[in-house]
This record gives sequence, C-alpha cells and structure tokens, in this order.
Amino acid sequence: RSVYCHRWTSEERLDGKTVIITGANTGIGKETARDLARRGARIVMACRDLERAEEARADILEDTGNENVVIRKLDLSDTKSIKAFADLVNKEEKQVNILINNAGIMMCPHSKTADGFEMQLGVNHLGHFLLTYLLLDLIQRSAPARVVVVASVAHTWTGLRLDDLNSERSYDTMKAYGQSKLANVLFARSLAKRLQGTGVSVFSLHPGVVQSDLWRHQHQCIQMAVKIFRIFTKTTVEGAQTTVYCAVEPHLESQSGGYFSDCAPATCSRAASDDDLAQKLWEISCNMLGITWQ
Repeated sequence: RSVYCHRWTSEERLDGKTVIITGANTGIGKETARDLARRGARIVMACRDLERAEEARADILEDTGNENVVIRKLDLSDTKSIKAFADLVNKEEKQVNILINNAGIMMCPHSKTADGFEMQLGVNHLGHFLLTYLLLDLIQRSAPARVVVVASVAHTWTGLRLDDLNSERSYDTMKAYGQSKLANVLFARSLAKRLQGTGVSVFSLHPGVVQSDLWRHQHQCIQMAVKIFRIFTKTTVEGAQTTVYCAVEPHLESQSGGYFSDCAPATCSRAASDDDLAQKLWEISCNMLGITWQ
C-alpha cells in the first residue's frame, strides 16, 4: 500500500440520503460510489459511458448489496447533455443531499467540447459549474447538504489566464489542466460564500496522485514513472478517501469553502484563495455558459 495514505475510517451511515457522483464508472469515482453505497445511500452514477457504468454498477451491487444504485447518462463536454441530466434528476429525485463533482480529464491533446470550450476547462470546471447551478434548488431543499469538488494539487501549477481562459491563443496541456483545477478550488470557495446560512456546505480536495485511467493520455515515460513511483502513489480506494471524508465526516460545516488533502484541511495556493480572482472567474464562467447566477 502507499506510504501516503492517511488512515481514516468512519462508521457514518447515509441511509435515506441521495448522492450524485459524476464519472462514477471508473477510478476514484467508482470507489467513492462503492463506499457511499456501503453506507446505505441511494447512488446516482452520472456517466458518459453507459456500458462501463453498467459493469461498475453490477460490481458495486454485488459488493455492497445496495440495490439503490442507478445510472444516468451525463456527458460533461456537452451542455445539452448536462441540461437533460439535470431535468431528469429534478423530475425523478425527491432530494440530493450530496453532489460529488468528480469526473475529470487530464492533460489531453487539444480538443473542444460540443460548445467550443477547451476540453479540460469545459469538462473539469464549466461542466460541473453548470451542473451545480441546475441542481442547486433541489440541493438547497435537501439541506443539510454538501457539494464536493474533486480538484488537485495541480491547481498550484499555474495561474488563471483570464484573458485567454479558453486557450484560444496558445495551448499548453499541463497549464490548461492546472488552470481547470485552480478553477475547481476557486469555484468551491465562491459557492461556499454564496451559500452561507443555507445549510449547504462546499468543499474542494486533492485526492492524491492516484493510479488511474487519468494517466492514459500521457507519454510512455510519464506512465513508466507513475509505475516506478507506485509506492508514493495511491490506489483508487485510497484516492477516494478524501472525497468520502468531505462527503460524510460530521461537523465539517464550519470549514465550508475549504480545501482538503489526505482527509484533513490543507493549504491551497495563493491564487486559489484570491476572492477577487474567484469573483472574476465566476462572472466569466456565467458569461461563457450564458447563465445568470448571482
């Protein structure tokens, strides 16, 4: 096992609670779904690849005995799909107690979403920004509730290029990834401020360097390095622990807006705690998505 896994266990139950997890068919998303299913929650697996989601669901069901696990189609690279998913959830679900914005893509070659956003920014930040916006009324009616945003220590790699957020002028795969993760931390911070006093808390986190599919776009030497340094990386089960912690640990409400790593509060970069920058990003995000979110 890895040398970096903070051992945290909790007997907290989630019976009668509903959890939505994006990207729940693989990696830490799947392990998060498994853990929360074991705690008795109703799990909505929001996935793009329904075939892999079906396999993951069967595995989770067999392992946990929880039959209250459903799959719903969600492609975060297409705002039409996000709206269709949110419409369905708002119709079908009586409550959403925990929304886990987990899905992500990492350091992929340059491409664009259906709406013309740079893919990493579009999926990792804008897709989740829109999804949260569309589900927020239901989440607030379900309070006490939580929104958990899976970010990364990669948020420290770069600043936000506010004048070229969409990488129109130049594209650097690592900077675009870092920027999308910085956007995650800033979004969680902004959202927490806006939701003060509503009973909805918001957290962002770094899961650790995890052995997962996220590395699939990397050069072979990077993939090799990840294998060689496996002792310093986390398994997907270990990688899911901080997400689970932010979702279930009691009495975290006072730390809403905070950033976590290894199941404990952590320090984020200076840019990630800049409220002016967070506000600018909020306005630009609303603008890009064509929404008004005060």
